[in-house]
Amino acid sequence: MGTPREHPDAASRSTLDKAADENFPVAPFFLPRAWRDDLMAVYGFARLVDDIGDGDLAPGGADARHLGVAPEHADDRLALLGAFEADLARVFESGGPRPGHPLLRGLIPAVRRRSLTPEPFLGLVGANRQDQLVRRYETYDDLLAYCELSANPVGRLVLQITGTADPERIRRSDAVCTALQIIEHLQDVAEDLRRDRIYLPAEDMKRFRVTEADLAATTANASVRSLVAYEAERARLLLNEGPPLVGSVHGRLRLLLAGFVAGGRAALASIAAAGHDVLPGPPRPTKPRLLREVGAVLRRAHREG
Repeated sequence: MGTPREHPDAASRSTLDKAADENFPVAPFFLPRAWRDDLMAVYGFARLVDDIGDGDLAPGGADARHLGVAPEHADDRLALLGAFEADLARVFESGGPRPGHPLLRGLIPAVRRRSLTPEPFLGLVGANRQDQLVRRYETYDDLLAYCELSANPVGRLVLQITGTADPERIRRSDAVCTALQIIEHLQDVAEDLRRDRIYLPAEDMKRFRVTEADLAATTANASVRSLVAYEAERARLLLNEGPPLVGSVHGRLRLLLAGFVAGGRAALASIAAAGHDVLPGPPRPTKPRLLREVGAVLRRAHREG
């Protein structure tokens, strides 16, 4: 008998609905139903742990109650992350109590069906715990180490769900996911600063003579624009691992991965179109631009696959 399907509550549905705001399609209609279900279950986990780490949970305290966190600690992000990690452990325990949170109960079928391991999920929890403790990154290598926790596990889970994980695909997937994380950080410089976080390496800020006060301005000066362009180029080079990854798979999975890579490319194009001024608000790609980039990625993947 299969695991019964979990029905999310209102708070969980609001978390899942955020998939529509991502730079890339999370679980598009053309995938097999089982893949879509498992990808959305993983997305629900990843989005929820990010919302805990960012203090963006749905109002009303339902998530804290599901996790068994007392109302007086419902705003304590480290306490919530600790309870979330303990609830995650129940996903992988057979015969023990079921997880308290509906999105974690909803993860159980994917874990069972795909033989998923705890490590990538724990990496995402660790990244959000790090966000509570580390507000600045001195070097690019420090930022890459953060992306190893915050982004790369997602790509690895996609490969595991689709049964296509191997060392070379994982290497390329890690590069793509790191690129997508860097691009998101570039789009969200102003929002991150409001949270007292800066994901631009301090050594690069010094090189381009950018101060934190510059990042707090309503529009970017020439130094900030040059810095953003520099980091965007780093992300673009990482994204070059995408077309060979796309070309190494077939069928509908090829289109899904092309969507991920194209989402990054389209976001970079939108940043460039804004003159690398990301401070007024996140530059977002249009749907026509995204579709053009999907076509470009698929053509390149065909040549390189």
